[in-house]
This record gives sequence, C-alpha cells and structure tokens, in this order.
Amino acid sequence: MTIIETAKITSKGQVTIPARIRKLLHLKDGASLAFGVNKDGVSIMPCEVTLKSPYSAKEWQKIEKLSAEKGKSFSTIDSAKAYLTGL
Repeated sequence: MTIIETAKITSKGQVTIPARIRKLLHLKDGASLAFGVNKDGVSIMPCEVTLKSPYSAKEWQKIEKLSAEKGKSFSTIDSAKAYLTGL
C-alpha cells in the first residue's frame, strides 16, 4: 500500500510529518528518524540513537590513570585524543 501525504518546508528547513504517517509509524514526541536518499527520492525511517563514547576502552584506562596521577584536564576531545596518542 502506498500512502501519499504532503507537507511544506519552513524557512528553517523543518517539516511536520503528517499525523496519518506518525500514527502508521508509531512515532511519538522525541522519536528519532533516519533519512536516506536514493534515485527515487528520500526515505524516512524510525530509528534508535545510542550513545557512543568518544574514547576506546584503552583510552579510558589511560585517562583514568592520568587523572588520578596528575589531574590533567583538556578543553576539547581532540586535544585529549592527541595527548593520548602521544603516550
């Protein structure tokens, strides 16, 4: 079954997903969506977003050791990663 609904894009690039589509996909407030582009157009799918650490387990071990010993702190993730790479 193909369901066609239309919506307008706001000046901020926002689109309201029509109620009929939200109901069919069981979308609630705060739901995450994935967008895919193919030769036929755009696909929108519900998805789940999970938290991923910016550091590997080995990097976390180094960070914990350094913070316990020296109390070293970094202003950005990139500066911390650069420091860890040099160890």
